[in-house]
Formats: sequence, C-alpha cells, structure tokens
Amino acid sequence: MTRVHLCAVGRLRSGPERDLFDDYVTRFDRTGRALGLGPLTLHEVEDKKNAGMEAEAELLTRALPQGAFVCVMDERGRTLTSPDFADHLARWRDAGRQDVAFVIGGADGLAPAFRARADFALSFGAMVWPHMLVRVMLAEQLYRATSILAGAPYHRA
Repeated sequence: MTRVHLCAVGRLRSGPERDLFDDYVTRFDRTGRALGLGPLTLHEVEDKKNAGMEAEAELLTRALPQGAFVCVMDERGRTLTSPDFADHLARWRDAGRQDVAFVIGGADGLAPAFRARADFALSFGAMVWPHMLVRVMLAEQLYRATSILAGAPYHRA
C-alpha cells in the first residue's frame, strides 16, 4: 500500500474549494484502496512569521514522511496527460514506495533548494494557479488516476 500525502503551505478554510477537495479525497480513498493507493493525508504548514520561502521549505521538510518520494508542484515541472500521470503513480507504487508526497508551496512558490531536492516536478501548465485551487486540481487528478487504473468510466479520453 502506498500512502499519498499532500503537503501544502497555508490552510484550506471551509468554502467551495474545501468542499471540492474533500469530495475528491473521499473518491480517491475509496477507489485507490483496492489499487494499493491511499489514503490521502493533508499536511498543512503555516509560516506565521512571514519569513519567506526558506522558512516554508523548512516547515514542509518537517511535514514530509521519512523516505517519501517527493513530487513538487511547480510551473517549471513536467506536464503530463491524465493517463501518463496515472502511469507515474502506478510506477511509484509498483517500485515499492511506501509514501508519495505531493508538495504545494505558498504564494511565492517553493525555495529553489527544496525544489532541486525533489524526486519529480509536476506542472499543471505554464500558467500560475492559486495554491488553494491547485489542491483541488491535484485531488481531482489523483482520483482520475485511480479511476483510469481501475478501468472506471470517469475518464473519457
């Protein structure tokens, strides 16, 4: 079983983004369980002193599970189709990774040194997205990936 973690700067307050995020996490957990993926755990960190990207990187590093495969969300990362993302997730699982952690930085992104240490960088395109919306988009893509791997009809390509 590969546990999936989302480590993010900031707190997702109640509202439409939270509702969507929670819905996709529930779907992912339900579909992923039979595939050896999940549950999805959210780890939120806050730099209350506004010390910047380096302070956020330290908080994120502490939030990462020991030995986790780290995938940062970054506009300079690789763009993948949904089926390709599903394949990557399956490969990480099949390689015996006990933990896969997706990391979303704050408003200024991720510290360059933290980004450089990551195992993989994933992009949702060249546009910059609000980090709270990226959480929803990532949760949806994780659910979509498990649907693809399970052969469910959710993904229509």
